[in-house]
Amino acid sequence: MQPIRMFSTTGSMAGAEPPLEGVLPIDKPAGPTSHDMVARTRRALGTRRVGHTGTLDPFASGLLLLCIGRATRIAEYLSGMDKRYSAVVRLGVSTDTLDASGTVTAEHDTTGLTRDAVENALALQRGNILQLPPAYSAKKIRGERAYALARQGREVDLEPVPVTIHDLTITRFELPDVHLDVTCGSGTYIRAIARDLGDALGVGAHLTALRRTAVGPHSVHGAVTADELDTRPDRITEAMIPTLDALGAMPHIALSDDDVAHIRHGRAIVRDTDASGAVALEAGGELVAIAEADAGRIRPRKVFL
Repeated sequence: MQPIRMFSTTGSMAGAEPPLEGVLPIDKPAGPTSHDMVARTRRALGTRRVGHTGTLDPFASGLLLLCIGRATRIAEYLSGMDKRYSAVVRLGVSTDTLDASGTVTAEHDTTGLTRDAVENALALQRGNILQLPPAYSAKKIRGERAYALARQGREVDLEPVPVTIHDLTITRFELPDVHLDVTCGSGTYIRAIARDLGDALGVGAHLTALRRTAVGPHSVHGAVTADELDTRPDRITEAMIPTLDALGAMPHIALSDDDVAHIRHGRAIVRDTDASGAVALEAGGELVAIAEADAGRIRPRKVFL
């Protein structure tokens, strides 16, 4: 692991310690909310500048990437990365929340279900599909969260949204439970995968366990545990991902000194590159800016100098 990099955003002062900056991988336990982990990290690091890059349901565990200091400005680029999960689906039992925290709404016999039947049903969900978000979700309906309406017993009228499910593989088949490995694009609900699998088989289903194992190139392996936040400051330093490295999935473009001067003042530069869309601009191994590349013209969007 590379050591934590620290930068001063207020200019250098003799004896002043630069503020923390980077992306901290946390292994969230089941139970706390993502916001709980943000608050706990703020206390542990003594800074308010901590933000997450996409929530995990309270009942879920696994990788939560927290942006520290100026790295909070890259959160939107991390939240859009693909995610990987291990999940356990229980067939034959439906719940209102689509997970084990909800109230059972229906039960069906799963006797006679075969692995082939489940494989065929899962095939319907691979690729680019339309997925109906769960009623108990943070989606907004006329300015109100869907889960708030559902808890009040009010109608939740959501529209299917396009999502991408790259991989959906059975890792264990032990009826009524089916263990899955899922790799999907941002915005995919694993609870909805469980629901739709149960519906396709005609027996209903819900999620009994969920663990996020990766976000883009970042794995939960080596992430800081909740207990280590309070007891092992050395683990925080060890696990912190430098801001530039956190953008590993984004194309990187090295800059000359002249380029840096232009970018510093918000001016576009021209480079011979096939990159398009968001790119990370670097100099001396440090993140200079996130920019938009289009036909060789590179316009800075967020400057970190």
